[in-house]
Amino acid sequence: QVQVVESGGGLVQPGGSLRLSCVASGRAFAGYSVVWFRQAAGKERDFVAHINWDSGRTYYVDSAKGRFVISRDSANNTVYLQMNSLKPDDTAVYYCTASASNIVMRAGGAYNDWGQGTQVPVSS
Repeated sequence: QVQVVESGGGLVQPGGSLRLSCVASGRAFAGYSVVWFRQAAGKERDFVAHINWDSGRTYYVDSAKGRFVISRDSANNTVYLQMNSLKPDDTAVYYCTASASNIVMRAGGAYNDWGQGTQVPVSS
């Protein structure tokens, strides 16, 4: 199973942008789907975006469509989450995970291995 490490979080003002990174360790992302979730304080871990590494197909939660872009960098074995037009409601700890399945699984319970997360507070 691939292990992941997230980075790139930090305080950002409403309307600002941030790019999160998810780097694979132990093995490459090839053959996997890579998924971003987020968890706000006191709430469940929610699906944000999914990318199939081999095909490049992407899926988003409705609230992220048009603002967030998930992409892959084969040279660096990294998945990015570019977040634009950030809102206070986007405040959360953002987690990355990977699955050998091509199915878009939107429930956090479907995944076994998680990174440590990276915090994204959106506030003025």
